[in-house]
Amino acid sequence: SVVAVVVMVWMMCVECWVFFVRRAPYLTRIDVDAGVGSQLRVNFNVSFPDLHCDFASIDLWDKIGRNQVNVTRNVEKWQLDRDGERRAYQGRNRREIDLAHDAHLHPPLETLHADGVHVDAVTAADWDHFAEEHEFSFVNFYAPWCSFCQTLSPTWEVLAETVERRELPVAVAAVDCVAEATLCHDEDVQAFPTLRFYRHAERVAQGDYKFDRTLDALLEFVHRKLESENIYKHYPEARDAHKVHWNTDHPGCLVSGFLLVNRVPGNFHVSAHSRHHSLNTYRTNLSHQVHHLSFGLPLAEVQRHRLDRLDVKYHRTAPLDGATFAHADVHHAWHHYLHVVPTRYNLGRSYRDKFFTYQLVHADYLQPYEEWEPPEARFAFDVAPMAEVVARGDGKSWYDFLTGLLALLGGTFAVARFGNDLISRLTSKT
Repeated sequence: SVVAVVVMVWMMCVECWVFFVRRAPYLTRIDVDAGVGSQLRVNFNVSFPDLHCDFASIDLWDKIGRNQVNVTRNVEKWQLDRDGERRAYQGRNRREIDLAHDAHLHPPLETLHADGVHVDAVTAADWDHFAEEHEFSFVNFYAPWCSFCQTLSPTWEVLAETVERRELPVAVAAVDCVAEATLCHDEDVQAFPTLRFYRHAERVAQGDYKFDRTLDALLEFVHRKLESENIYKHYPEARDAHKVHWNTDHPGCLVSGFLLVNRVPGNFHVSAHSRHHSLNTYRTNLSHQVHHLSFGLPLAEVQRHRLDRLDVKYHRTAPLDGATFAHADVHHAWHHYLHVVPTRYNLGRSYRDKFFTYQLVHADYLQPYEEWEPPEARFAFDVAPMAEVVARGDGKSWYDFLTGLLALLGGTFAVARFGNDLISRLTSKT
């Protein structure tokens, strides 16, 4: 009797463990993609430590003819400091403003140079001496082939002459970035023309000029910077606070938001664009870190928790999250290839356990570019026509569990009783 009770208790525990603890395995199968709508949402959060938000552009392309440059809807840009920390909000739906020019109001350069050249031509050899000699300087980093620089040249010469005539303590200078490529690289010149205000060759807070390229606007900027520097002389702690918290000149940008793309092969890519600059392709570095990249509507917290409990082979919904794609070579950029697989999950009986999302199969390649080509960080994608279904295998129902449990108990009791009767008879005969 004791042995029978022990066996019955053991078998009952095993049956309960199988039903309550050990779940049926997950199974997968292929089904027709029943995704609703002709467009697909792409969620992204990517940081570019060496790309300024002023030039960061998200472009879309697909095989049915869509070609959009600098998509700004549902996109946010945040300036990053040298440690990669988010510093200043650059604004949703940010668009480049139109810049006014007044080169047509000034004589040609040949006429302006008749009484001498007023712009100081600075080279790498005399950069340190120039910085030591002049406390404040306003420098134009240009390329001779740049049409925007050519348009600015007469205005810049008139600015130098006006500053000299008014005896303002500012040296107006220019650096040829074709001849002085190393100097321009060291000064993080990403585009031409770059107009920058210096104090002893040190960049001042918000010293990059980004406004109208007219004489009046340039003079106003010079006066405003001189007034700020005069305040900083009396309150040096204000300079440090401004530099740490509000300086937006460091090239680094966090791009986040979502895009709506057609459900056809295509790509979205991040590149450097500007309507008012010529890009310095030698200085364009699109190394990046992917904080998040996924397709489809964001999942609820409980659904993400359920996916995290699955084996990774069942939920490759964001395989790039946390990955860094850096490169030191110029004229290169990472290209990503994403195969998007629609996936339906049926993880339980609750409606929260049944949802639809997308898994990603990822590959990447470091793409070389020609010297004249602006590189782009590309995310190419194609959507699978079939969907994967992830579901738990059929388990026992309560009816089967109770029936099996009672059968085990009854069978054990019957066998124990039969054994007990048999032993009793054999014992009585002896």
